[in-house]
Amino acid sequence: MIPCISEATTLPATFAEDVANFADAGCEAMEVWLPKLEKHLETASAADTKKLLADRNLRPIAAAYQGGLLLSQGEARKAHFDHFKQRLDLCQAFGIPTLLVVADFVDPVKDPTSLERAVVSLTQAAQWAQAFDVRLGLEFRGKNTFCSSLDTAILLVQQCGEPNVGVVLDVFHFYTGPSKFEDLELLTRDLLAHVQLCDVSGVPRELMSDGDRVMPGDGDFRLGPIIDHLKAIGYEGGVSLELMNPILWKAKPLQVAEIGLTSLRKVLGLAD
Repeated sequence: MIPCISEATTLPATFAEDVANFADAGCEAMEVWLPKLEKHLETASAADTKKLLADRNLRPIAAAYQGGLLLSQGEARKAHFDHFKQRLDLCQAFGIPTLLVVADFVDPVKDPTSLERAVVSLTQAAQWAQAFDVRLGLEFRGKNTFCSSLDTAILLVQQCGEPNVGVVLDVFHFYTGPSKFEDLELLTRDLLAHVQLCDVSGVPRELMSDGDRVMPGDGDFRLGPIIDHLKAIGYEGGVSLELMNPILWKAKPLQVAEIGLTSLRKVLGLAD
């Protein structure tokens, strides 16, 4: 497994600052927060940005995230797919192998038509991504009206049937939604596109929010069985530290990166 840090963990910092801080912390891979990269490229060339990454031996292994693809219609759908294609171009240009796609089921699903539309849209998105040599990772959200659990996300990926689509396992959404540990049995190496780790301490599950995320191993989540399953299926992809904690955003990014990488490596069993 490849430990990495999501730029969401140090959200106030710029892309260039993240590259410097992550590298100084000893990190060799990062999960790109696409708005940061897009902002960075407004004043820096792609060539200079590639050199920045190469000089610091930092590999971008995933990019987060693209929404609006599954259920949008008409002009909104066209706008989302146009944005999606621009981001595929970015992923290809910077050699980012995986683009995370959010299952944005916000409104209640009242008929099978919405589900059929979602599968068709995911299939079309996957076919576009394949042309850019990019894999899509479908991320379920624990408080969605649908696709709020790991097993449903796996079902959508299987119904899509495209080989370059997998599931994103975000342990926060695994815990805050209806997922069960039994669902992990459905998760194979081929189905898993990316993993995001965090923890939460002392907050009832119904009240947990992204801002409650803390370092892996500092909270109440049972991360051990999840990591054991990843090892059992031979998962060798990225495992990112993803924290959207406003308190951490006020701390020094380098310190957050150093502590975060140490916590992540310890949970993964990679500590020296």
